Amino acid sequence: MASNAAFRPALVIVDVQEDFCPPSGSLAVAGGRDIIPTINSLLSLPFAIKVATKDFHPRDHISFASNHPPPNNIPFESMITISNPYNASETQSTRLWPDHCIQGTPGAEILPELDIGKVQYIVEKGQDKRVEMYSAFTDPFESPSVATSDLLKKLKDANISHVYIAGLAMDY
Repeated sequence: MASNAAFRPALVIVDVQEDFCPPSGSLAVAGGRDIIPTINSLLSLPFAIKVATKDFHPRDHISFASNHPPPNNIPFESMITISNPYNASETQSTRLWPDHCIQGTPGAEILPELDIGKVQYIVEKGQDKRVEMYSAFTDPFESPSVATSDLLKKLKDANISHVYIAGLAMDY
């Protein structure tokens, strides 16, 4: 990623949020909280930058099963096709989820056990209700992209050469 040969690592902590952890997360990963001591240890290492990502959805997000009529609204089972709002010929299929990480709710909060004081940036993703955004960089649409974070710019501006990732994803 960097143009020079210097080793400048970044740590990206992915979606360590209440809704992804027991005891009450709507998409809880069994043992999700168990990784926090390891992540806190990583936060003590000399990474050039440390970033945390978080899902941060509006209540009417397209990926929530509750926002679709029956019978195609079963969390974890139903699939929908989302069209790029700027280019209807570009589509993406995605699974429907239970409501999770809704802006302004406890489920969207980063776990209090995480040593967030050692994190320089928090990247909020999934804020555009019209598109799914699993990536902390951008949504899956290309012609054109609909929602893009500033994570890539932050990494480039810091001349990051390597990115190390820890966190919760696809473990529900």
